[in-house]
Amino acid sequence: MRFALIVVGLVLLVAGLWVVFGHGSYQTTDTLVQLGSAKITATHDKAFPQWLGIAGIAVGALLALGGIFRKG
Repeated sequence: MRFALIVVGLVLLVAGLWVVFGHGSYQTTDTLVQLGSAKITATHDKAFPQWLGIAGIAVGALLALGGIFRKG
């Protein structure tokens, strides 16, 4: 159980840092025009919100520290 807490905490910590430093993004596709079966779409890259990265860092650090200092 300790090992799982540490691993999950470190993964969340690294993912949070990745988002905070601006590398985390996702793509959305919008349909601009559709005429019958033909359509024109646009794909946009959007960044994850900054608060999501900060939350990932905080939760990841708490889980990792909880796993390190847990007795058992």
